[in-house]
Amino acid sequence: MSAHFFQMTQPRRALAAGVMAISLWFPALRSQAATDYGEVAMAVAQAMQNQHYSRHDFDDDYSKRMLTQFLDLLDFDHRFFLQSDVDQFRRDYESQLDDMILVNGDVTAAAKIYEVFKKRSQDRVAKIQAILKDQTFTFTGEDSVHISRKELPWPKDEAEADAVWLGILKNQVLAETLTRQLKAEREVEKAAESTPEERKKAEEKKARPETKPLESPEQKTAAFWERFLKGLDENDNEDVVNFFLSSLAAAYDPHSEYMSPSENENFHVGMKNSLVGIGALLSKKDDAVEIQGIVVGGPADKSGLLKERDKIIGVAQGADGAMEDVRALKLQKIVDQIRGEEGSTVRLKIVPANDPTSEKEIAIVRTKVELKDKVATANLMETTKDGQPLRLGWITLPAFYADMDTHESGCTKDVRRLLERLMKENINGLVLDLRGNGGGSLDEAISLTGLFIKRGPVVQAVDWRREQPDFRNSRNADPLYNGPLVVVTDKTSASASEILAAAIQDYGRGVVIGDESTFGKGTVQTILDMKRVMPIFSDSSRAGSLKVTIQKFYRIAGGSTQFMGVRSDVVLPQRVDAYEIGEDQLVNPLPYDVIKPLKYAMSEYSPLPLEEIRNRSKTRVEKEQEFRYVVDDATRLREQIERNTLSLNQKTRASEIAANKERRKARIADRKARIATLGEAQSSEYKVFRLTLDTVQEPALKAEADFTDEQTTGMRLAKDEDDVELADDKVKFPYDLEPVKLESLRILADLISLSPAPRTAQTTPGR
Repeated sequence: MSAHFFQMTQPRRALAAGVMAISLWFPALRSQAATDYGEVAMAVAQAMQNQHYSRHDFDDDYSKRMLTQFLDLLDFDHRFFLQSDVDQFRRDYESQLDDMILVNGDVTAAAKIYEVFKKRSQDRVAKIQAILKDQTFTFTGEDSVHISRKELPWPKDEAEADAVWLGILKNQVLAETLTRQLKAEREVEKAAESTPEERKKAEEKKARPETKPLESPEQKTAAFWERFLKGLDENDNEDVVNFFLSSLAAAYDPHSEYMSPSENENFHVGMKNSLVGIGALLSKKDDAVEIQGIVVGGPADKSGLLKERDKIIGVAQGADGAMEDVRALKLQKIVDQIRGEEGSTVRLKIVPANDPTSEKEIAIVRTKVELKDKVATANLMETTKDGQPLRLGWITLPAFYADMDTHESGCTKDVRRLLERLMKENINGLVLDLRGNGGGSLDEAISLTGLFIKRGPVVQAVDWRREQPDFRNSRNADPLYNGPLVVVTDKTSASASEILAAAIQDYGRGVVIGDESTFGKGTVQTILDMKRVMPIFSDSSRAGSLKVTIQKFYRIAGGSTQFMGVRSDVVLPQRVDAYEIGEDQLVNPLPYDVIKPLKYAMSEYSPLPLEEIRNRSKTRVEKEQEFRYVVDDATRLREQIERNTLSLNQKTRASEIAANKERRKARIADRKARIATLGEAQSSEYKVFRLTLDTVQEPALKAEADFTDEQTTGMRLAKDEDDVELADDKVKFPYDLEPVKLESLRILADLISLSPAPRTAQTTPGR
């Protein structure tokens, strides 16, 4: 059993792109090893009912949940199955899966359901190809299409399914038609704005020989569904079991998950922020893998042999291994072949982006690659408040990462280094930015919280093994930083982020600002290596791992963050709040509840002047044009989500696109005018410097503007060839700070000016 961790689970949506395989029976599926997946399924079911927090038997109720999860995983938008298929599955399996798996290790239900899914998919794509070949769409009527069908019933029969799919296809063709029109308009605008050198490059690009003629919108749509069918044949036995058993785990809660060996490796890569490979970002494009980005300083970058937009069509191991054509493989299997042991060689057959008619073979030595886009970074902002100079620190933490194998590195060590440098720069206050931070290591969450509080409890945890809750303390006798503190969150801040935010809030240590609440994931998972619980003489080489929820965590004040999240002390408008994001939007979430609070010493700064801070912020937000734009965007987004339809009338859609374009133009012009109005003195209200883990020891601070995108992300990304944004769409915000960041700094400045000197600590049972 590994270290405990908290992380927001990302929904599996690979099936939406058709990455799925089926066969009549499991023996016919291609298998990577002789692992008995019936035995794996039995072990997973036993582990779930014995190890899961709920301690609930895998019974008829959970069998029903599992079937529902599996059907929605395959056909989440309710487009391929017919209602009669679903009704038959329910008769056959709704109350039987528990007995089939637990008693007999029988997983043939997965293959039989896949069989129907594949037959429906093949029949549907055949109809799609005929329609796109023989029918000419007109976009002059008043019909519309649903954006999402996940809450709608499956089509009752073929006739209803045909009608549903006609709308889907018309929308795809119309969307592609409109995108091309917008791109053509953008090219005209770019040409008018371009320099002679840029025009020359554009002409050279047009003169290059095309590997294939431009597809019509109908042909491009047809090609999409051809790739969909190819995707159905890419999965093997392991993939089928993977989705089936993940549906079993998800019947218990949305964060328990069965992981194949590849997924388990990807999970650890995410936790460690490093991997052994060539240092390239890959994506599947048509029948090849395209290089979307190169990690700066990684093996591919240092070799100079691989460039953005190059395509990989073959992979070989070592100096003399056989070259395997990978064009028919799915992306994850290609990634698995390119990764390997440190110091080993991988050979790639590529089609260069600058010469798409040729092929060449290259060799790259694998090394450890650090993923810098997910590590902590910092800013130092210089400004004034009431005529007095202020130096404000800002630390951005994208995840609570940790090396779960060596425990030699982690986000706390990185944040400590950045924070110590900021303190040497004599900051008056600090912002910790946890927006988009979906969680990670429990130990890191606790130790990082300890940088800001005296030794004391950080979180309580409850599981079925103990009658009394357990609690975890921060380790430091005294905080590293004891000055004014603001924590910024949003709806995607989850798990470990919620532990830290809740503790800071309960101690009265700092002000939590952001969306109305965080995600609401208050559960703890651990990883079980399934081969350790398989029968002794079984082939368990591909048994995978089980991420299982074993605990719920609670605030030291007694309430759980599960389902409810952490409510902000100061709420700021943010676009993400309009999306259906949060634990309460997931299937089978564990409920919210409350336990007994702990006794703990409140911060010397408690009580914080929250009412005055809210009032000041509200006054500014109501006057701030950028926030009015945010509110407007969020309102229109909510209306679109609630409406859940798109018009299939070309004039209507073109008008909507034109209106959006004009809205952006007006905002850009307004922003430019406001920046100009600020004047030279006010426009430099904030001087922004950046600190990274690479530059934290350098004696001189470097201005934020001096950092390139490559230095920011650690990756050189391919330019989006389909970019249709306005040239000025990336015009800088006033003070070079986006609205939430700017208001967070102003709230921090208020906190500094309103906070009295620290007082003697007091003991309290909670807030």
